[in-house]
Amino acid sequence: MAIKKKDIRALTKDQLRAFFEKEGDKAFRGNQVYEWLWSKGAHVFEDMTNLSKETRQMLEDNFVINHIQVDTMQRSNDGTVKNAVRLHDGLIVESVLIPTETRTTACVSSQVGCSLDCKFCATARLKRMRNLNPDEIYDQVLAIDKESKLYFNRPLSNIVFMGMGEPLMNYNNVIKAIDKITSPEGLGMSPKRIVVSTSGVPKIIKKMADDEVKFNLAVSLHSAIDEVRTTIMPFNETFPLKDLREALEYWYEKTQRKITYEYVVWDGINDSQKDIDALVRFCKYVPCKVNIIEYNPIDDGQFQQAKSAAIDDYIYHLERNRIVVNVRRSRGKDIDAACGQLANKS
Repeated sequence: MAIKKKDIRALTKDQLRAFFEKEGDKAFRGNQVYEWLWSKGAHVFEDMTNLSKETRQMLEDNFVINHIQVDTMQRSNDGTVKNAVRLHDGLIVESVLIPTETRTTACVSSQVGCSLDCKFCATARLKRMRNLNPDEIYDQVLAIDKESKLYFNRPLSNIVFMGMGEPLMNYNNVIKAIDKITSPEGLGMSPKRIVVSTSGVPKIIKKMADDEVKFNLAVSLHSAIDEVRTTIMPFNETFPLKDLREALEYWYEKTQRKITYEYVVWDGINDSQKDIDALVRFCKYVPCKVNIIEYNPIDDGQFQQAKSAAIDDYIYHLERNRIVVNVRRSRGKDIDAACGQLANKS
């Protein structure tokens, strides 16, 4: 019976060094292999050209590199690029490159499908099939960094965990991936350029604060009234706004870093003065800013973009209360790469 080979990227650098010593080789070979796997993004042992043929064969005999493959790539009229990424077991996730004049942002996935049940999101219609491994998250970033250099002549500048899945339901792997992305031995990216977006899992938000993470936090809020939020995001019954608020206050107390609230306004759902007043009150608990996001329909009659007047009312009342507010126009809608659309068509 064939022995199932271990994925070499599950090993730490120390474990790689120990492996070479056990095989009667020098420990520093482990450093060389580690650099090939992470800094250089090697997908096959054959590419590790500073190792002897025998060493590469020994690695081949003992390990696999379960790298991702960009299965299909679509380019939007506005320059946005969407990758359908095939994982080693044949499952597919999607990631997006979003270019502007000054930056290139990678929007990456953390789960195949999603653990949560937001009614307006295409990904939530897929059941969660599994969590992504740290290397699978890292590979999405690496692929987008290459595309950024190829199409826009500059490296990736920012990362948002706003693709498929709820990052805090795959917390350990997301943290390991970010450690690699920010490490000088990985991509060396500043954690200040990374945003982890959550629908709001209070216990894990507190854990992040205790773990002294250095990246930024965004929360998909969409309503500051429990009954309304529960109709949009049913899991709000389990994690009500009171618990979320307490967790965010704890986060700010520990990190002193502002929260970003992501907020979509829908026609007839959360577009009344009562909704606006509730959001203004919620924003006073913790220093924050609000991103009002354009809604992207997923072929469903229930959720429709609010009228411009409703959006203007939100902006007026937030600004009057000295709360920073930005309106985010969606990118990549023509290729189903915009917020909430991932996995809509695949």
